[in-house]
Amino acid sequence: MKSICVFCGSSAGSNPIYAETAHRLGVLFAQRQIRLVYGGGNVGLMGVAADACLGAGGSVLGVIPGFLKEKEVCHTGLTELIVTRTMHERKQIMEERSDGFIMLPGGYGTLDEFFEILTWRQLHLHSKPTGLLNVDGYYCALLAHVQRMSEDGFLKKANLSLIVVADEIEELLEKMEQPLNPSTPKWL
Repeated sequence: MKSICVFCGSSAGSNPIYAETAHRLGVLFAQRQIRLVYGGGNVGLMGVAADACLGAGGSVLGVIPGFLKEKEVCHTGLTELIVTRTMHERKQIMEERSDGFIMLPGGYGTLDEFFEILTWRQLHLHSKPTGLLNVDGYYCALLAHVQRMSEDGFLKKANLSLIVVADEIEELLEKMEQPLNPSTPKWL
């Protein structure tokens, strides 16, 4: 994968491990010559990952809606910046410009972006890997809920494998490079 979109918080969160992980991810992307695609912000985990990637000589594409740029949360030192009219257009461009997706800790916006891309994958609108980096167990409850969705008949068991999960960045990237086995969930 030459270009990976990262969904993450516009806040750094309360646990320092979140920012440390975002920083390590940015540096690792630069070292592996993976372009970081993200929401274009200069705040929170988004800013940490972008700054780390740029600081290590990497390439970063930010995609930000105009209304957020006007609120002065836009990173102005990126390799490339695309300003969109809407949030939906932002997600569409991020999908088009990425070979895969990773979700770090974040809030509603992070979940929205990840689950829309995951739904597009489920609907066969793309076949790119969708990874979840479970930093310090941040997403354990969410993964349990996804399992419950399947158990209660709202999600086909085969679709559990659409989310690739790992606790460490390197392990997640390795898993995302593997072909999808629809009958075996990657996180069970």
